[in-house]
Amino acid sequence: LDLLASLEAQGNSTPVVVMTAWGSVDLAVEAMRRGACDFIQKPWDNDRVIAVVRKQADSERRRKSELEIAANVQQKLFPHQIHHLSTIDYAGHCVAAREVGGDYYDFLDIDQHTVGFVLGDVSGKGLPAALLTAVVQGVFAIEASLNHSPAEALVRINDALIRKAVQGRFATLFYGVLSPDGRLTYTNAGHLSPMLFRDGKVSLLEPTGTVVGAFPFAVYEEKTVKLEHGDMLVAYTDGLVEPENAYGEMYGEERLQELLIKYTRADSSEIIARAMEAVVQWTGSSELQDDMTMVVARRI
Repeated sequence: LDLLASLEAQGNSTPVVVMTAWGSVDLAVEAMRRGACDFIQKPWDNDRVIAVVRKQADSERRRKSELEIAANVQQKLFPHQIHHLSTIDYAGHCVAAREVGGDYYDFLDIDQHTVGFVLGDVSGKGLPAALLTAVVQGVFAIEASLNHSPAEALVRINDALIRKAVQGRFATLFYGVLSPDGRLTYTNAGHLSPMLFRDGKVSLLEPTGTVVGAFPFAVYEEKTVKLEHGDMLVAYTDGLVEPENAYGEMYGEERLQELLIKYTRADSSEIIARAMEAVVQWTGSSELQDDMTMVVARRI
């Protein structure tokens, strides 16, 4: 029983069947409570053992099939065609660490010449985070279509998530609206500070409010900056700065800044690809430690 509890604490996902020469209903219930998926008593029947194993194998196959469907649906929710602007080059990309993830980005056509973009990170991982991400995206699409300012949109989204979301779940969001002259009006709801690159220097767009979905009646401030010709804005999630190498060293914001400065004249899609490739190389593993999402906007 202690081993079961330890495996569960370590996040073990392999099905465990408990077998014992003596037992009771209470013991079986306790084993299941600590993470066992089934219970067999000695002397066992071979057919019964094989049936239990097949049941768990079939269950795992169904789970993987359902996750594959969920992953396909989630990928279709990301923007695949963007409205090209003559003065702004922009792109975004998300790679999930598991079949589905809790990162989210979107581009919103405010009008013919103005684009809004949102980037967020939902608490947790896997399917629960993906479900809340879908809720965030749906609510955001509605609010953005009503032409609310970034601050007002975040207030309304916060209220909606508190009504709809599971207690203890929240999201960080950065929402900005870019006009053709490079003016960016934004609200940062507890998200990592996007980086604004100008002439080899970096300034940060700090949070202007708390996370969404956690605190009723939260207030969000709105700020405006101007992207001059050649300026580049980079918003990202923690999957690009928190991964560790074999020595336990995080990639970190400083390394990301140094890398991005080298590519400020490249197009947005290439910048994103270079950044994600560098993080994967840093970890030395093809398996991601967390979802990676980045949005880049450059004033042409």
